[in-house]
Amino acid sequence: MEIKYLIVDVDGTLTDGSIYYDDFGNELKKFNTKDAAGFFCAKEAGLKTIVFTGRECKATRRRMEEMKVDYLFQNVKNKAFALKQFIEQQEIDPEEIAYVGDDLNDYSAMRMVGFRACPFDAAQEIKDISDYVSGTIGGQGVLRDVVRKILTDKGIYEICVKKAYNLE
Repeated sequence: MEIKYLIVDVDGTLTDGSIYYDDFGNELKKFNTKDAAGFFCAKEAGLKTIVFTGRECKATRRRMEEMKVDYLFQNVKNKAFALKQFIEQQEIDPEEIAYVGDDLNDYSAMRMVGFRACPFDAAQEIKDISDYVSGTIGGQGVLRDVVRKILTDKGIYEICVKKAYNLE
């Protein structure tokens, strides 16, 4: 089955999993710019991008708006339930979904989809069910690596990079 949707976790996948608070109570996140290529190339390939995260954070919203994700779901306490609802509402075949996650709160949702990937430093349980374990740790460009894998397997990675970055 062809991958048409890409679900991405935030903490531990797009970030290193650290949570920072400033003196005013604001939560800060450190995103790696390398992952932008993953989002942009996924878009060029026609993949719908979806972010599921267990936390609510303004920094996440801002970054995902910059990345032009199609769907952002924050404060998701049960990702499998949220994914099941999303699949039913959108009438999606779960086999058309790739999910990139890193920890136990991703496990049940990841078991529902057609392609599973994770960072190198993911929980062992997540590695055990993943179709692809990136050589990259969370927060260091995992999404870029996973999208490269998916699009290379489809034979369209180079085309998508050229379109995303106006390369000749």
